[in-house]
Order: sequence, then C-alpha cells, then structure tokens
Amino acid sequence: MDTTQSLRTCRLSDFKTTLADRIIVIDGAGGTVFQDHALVEDNFRGERFSNTGIDLRGNFDILNLTEPSLVSSVHESYIKAGADIITTNTFSSTQIAQSEYQMDEHVQEMNYVGASLAYEVVRRAEERDGRVRWVAGSLGPTNKTASMASDVNNPGQRDVSFNELKSAYEMAALGLLEGGVDILLLETITDTLNAKAAIVGIENAKNKIGLAAEIAPLIISGTVIDQSGRTLSGQTLQAFWISLRHANAVAFGLNCSLGHSGMKRHIAELSRLIPVPTIAYPNAGLPNEFGEYDESPEEMSGALKEWAEESLLNIVGSCCGSNPEHTKAIVDAVRGLKPRPLAAENLSSLSLAGLDVLHI
Repeated sequence: MDTTQSLRTCRLSDFKTTLADRIIVIDGAGGTVFQDHALVEDNFRGERFSNTGIDLRGNFDILNLTEPSLVSSVHESYIKAGADIITTNTFSSTQIAQSEYQMDEHVQEMNYVGASLAYEVVRRAEERDGRVRWVAGSLGPTNKTASMASDVNNPGQRDVSFNELKSAYEMAALGLLEGGVDILLLETITDTLNAKAAIVGIENAKNKIGLAAEIAPLIISGTVIDQSGRTLSGQTLQAFWISLRHANAVAFGLNCSLGHSGMKRHIAELSRLIPVPTIAYPNAGLPNEFGEYDESPEEMSGALKEWAEESLLNIVGSCCGSNPEHTKAIVDAVRGLKPRPLAAENLSSLSLAGLDVLHI
C-alpha cells in the first residue's frame, strides 16, 4: 500500500480539482447494509474474541477485525453504486465508544484495518476503470459530551474531559492515517467542544507520524436536533462554523439530523455563510414506529437534485437508513449539475461565538 506523502498530495489535488468541477457523492450508511446480513453474535466475536465476556452484537466496527471480507463487500457495493468517497467502517472506533464493549485496547488496530480495507477496495476499483475515488476516515462524536452536564443535579459534572477526548481522537486518527485515508471525516458532531478536542488530537497524530498538516484534510459535519437549527450543545449554525473555522476544513456541513425535508433550510443557511464547499448527507427520512427508515431512493434523490439545482451542494450523500440503491439514485440525480459557487466571507468585523454569534 503506497500511502507516501507525494501520492497523498496528488490524490488531494485531484480531489480539490474534482470538487471545483462537479458535485461529489459520498457513500451511504454501512449499518443498514450490515443489518441486511442478519448477523449473529458469532459474526461479531469471530474466533479472535470468542471468549470475551460481553456481547459484541451491534458493534459494527469490530467487524473490521472479525469479518473483514464482509466490510470490503459493503465498500464494493457503494463503489458499484457510483460513490466518489468511501467512508471507513470506524464511526465508533474510539477508546471512549469502544469501552462499552471492552474493546478499547483494539481501537488503533480497528482504525488501521478499517482504513486499509477501504483503501484496498478503492485501489482495485481505480485499477479497473482509471477513475479516482477517495477514502474518508470516519470519526464519530463518541457517546459522551464535554460541554454538557451528565447529572441534572450537578451542572459541573462531566463524564469525559477535553484531554480524554483529545487522546481518544489522536489514537483513532493515527490508525486511520497509517492505514492510508485521503480525508478525515469528523461527522455527526453534536458537541462543538468534542470537535475541538478531535481537531487537536488529529493535529497531534499528524505531528507524531510526520505528516504535513495539509495532507488528509478535515471534512467537518455537524447535526442539528430540531427545526431551530441548533446543535445538541446549543449553538446556531453560524456559531458552529465560527467556532471551528480555524480547522481549515476542506468541506463543512451537516449529516444525519432531520432527513432531507428538515435539513434543507439549514444547509441553505450554511451555503450562504461559509466560504468553503458544503457537504450534506441526510438520513433516509425519520425513523418510523419500528425504528426503520422509509424514504425511498427515488424520493431522497429527487429532493437532493432540487438542492443541487438551487446551488446548495458541493458534496452530497445519505446517512442512516440508506443503502447503495440510495447512492446510485443520488449519483444519477446530480450528474451534470454544477457545484455550488463558494460564498464570499464577510471579514469586515470580528466574529465571536458562544451559543450565538457576536460581531464586533
């Protein structure tokens, strides 16, 4: 696997050129496809973890180590659907998230193998047809927040510290970077302080392995909790952007959230505000009473085509409840449509962000 700095520089240049030329499509959910395989506990344990004392079923990230061929087949299905960006199966591969399964000591390996599997699938596809794709290393929000109290009777109580988050993200990023990712995808952000810790951890990881800061750049994607357009930690979208703009993300936007119908006006707001490419990959609607997603590929792709026609998108895809059929429909829907022109940023005032924005 050639993941030298020069190769990464070339691949990043191709990515930026393509981003300026057309709308790029990111793949859909991995969990939906895994669930279609009716996996049982033994699939998650494999031989390696057969004697572990805790149930692993539902820990899809451990499949990188116990069912790597299945993980590769999911990536292949999204390649066949036409995705430009393949995301690693590492959304929950941090020490913090994996501690629930007592798998935290395997986190760096999970990320390395997850990146290697995705990279190999992309490499084979590029050899077949000569078309460049990119691997995005998925870094989820963890299951703890640094800025919100874990006990309503004790406002100062936190289940995790900034330094613990920083270290957890550093270890995950090390595995992803060593495994050859082209981009780091910091996604489904609910707490901006968690994201700030991740950014520092990623910088530390790059320094540790001597990787230039501009290599494997960040895509930052948050999530809003209701029609107010605020994140779980209470920020408006503009405050969210200002808080994280120092990370020099190559794209910035939203995923998961409220499905396409609830997300559109928030993506429209971001598209007016930010001077970098937007990314949007909503859920396939909202969960029904059985926790399932009902939105069809045709319905989702039709809506996202309208977004593209209104010049809201640079990178687009789908999140929870989606599958390769959704991705194929989205690829077909946005083909030939021009990417969103970048907004000019207003630098005439000092902008500060808490929950809201203050311009001075």
